[in-house]
Amino acid sequence: MKIIIKEKNVYRINKFLDSIIYIFGYTLVLFLVDIIFNSFDIDNYWYGLIAVILIYILNKTIKPIIVSLTLPITALTLGLFYPFINFLILKIVDIILGEHLQIYGVVSGVLIAVVISIMNFFVEELIIKPIIRKCDKQ
Repeated sequence: MKIIIKEKNVYRINKFLDSIIYIFGYTLVLFLVDIIFNSFDIDNYWYGLIAVILIYILNKTIKPIIVSLTLPITALTLGLFYPFINFLILKIVDIILGEHLQIYGVVSGVLIAVVISIMNFFVEELIIKPIIRKCDKQ
């Protein structure tokens, strides 16, 4: 498997490796949130990694459908409904993993979803994108 792929005279990183980098960055975010909030609990690293993989898959498959269905509500609330969509994705993962990932309360869950979104943005901009850019230049 090639790490760097050349398409139309443009070099880019392999999409599988790109996904792996994002998953490990988001795992870091999930464990930081676990440390910060008492109302969010992950059993161990492996369940955190499984949770991030599930969140990644749900964000790529189900989230676009949910966003398009709730677009009128999101528009009416000027985007304030969007964290509830992120909370819904987290709650689905909570249900799938059972006692290995726990989110206690709706209000704290929405706050956790907001914090995860903000931290994901910073990890993506400060860590993940520079790594991918560095790999793309080689």
